Amino acid sequence: MNEWSAKKPNCKSAIFFFARGSTELGNVGAIIGPGVFSALKMMYSDIAIQGVEYGAGLMTNMMPGGAEPAGIAKAKELFNAAASACPNSMLVGGGYSQGAALMHRAIESLPQATKDKIVAVVLYGDTQNLQDGGKIKNFPKEKVKVFCNMSDGVCGGMLLVNIGHLSYTTDYANGAKFVSEKLKAAKDSTKGSA
Repeated sequence: MNEWSAKKPNCKSAIFFFARGSTELGNVGAIIGPGVFSALKMMYSDIAIQGVEYGAGLMTNMMPGGAEPAGIAKAKELFNAAASACPNSMLVGGGYSQGAALMHRAIESLPQATKDKIVAVVLYGDTQNLQDGGKIKNFPKEKVKVFCNMSDGVCGGMLLVNIGHLSYTTDYANGAKFVSEKLKAAKDSTKGSA
């Protein structure tokens, strides 16, 4: 999905950057991304969605931090570019599997001014869930929602892809609801302070 770029910034009230899981095609994948976006756009329509372009190979799961360095850099570039080009837009992050790890690493090392613009992050089948204690380092825990099934072999710190890792379809709406509520609350707080 390509609804935002630094060359043609689509400065809707919110911009959602999503990183797909390992081996998924496209830039948002097929397992989680499209279902979450469809549910979210029914709840909060004024949002641009952009996938993070990265290799999403299997072996990059083994790298320090659990994700491809070039993908981490790309996500950071997107967040920073959006914060600069669309100063009034709220930012959202999301990811599935290795894409969740990528979001951990990108967001934790962003400049504080960019982090402050991120109102919600939703992660599915998070390969860094155990390692990072169900949160993103250097980022407010209340802005992050992690969906990690007990039956998911990657959520306990191992890279064991099993049926539990593919069973988040019932959480599409829950993730979308979390993001929508955070966006609406942030928008309301901005109106109140204006």
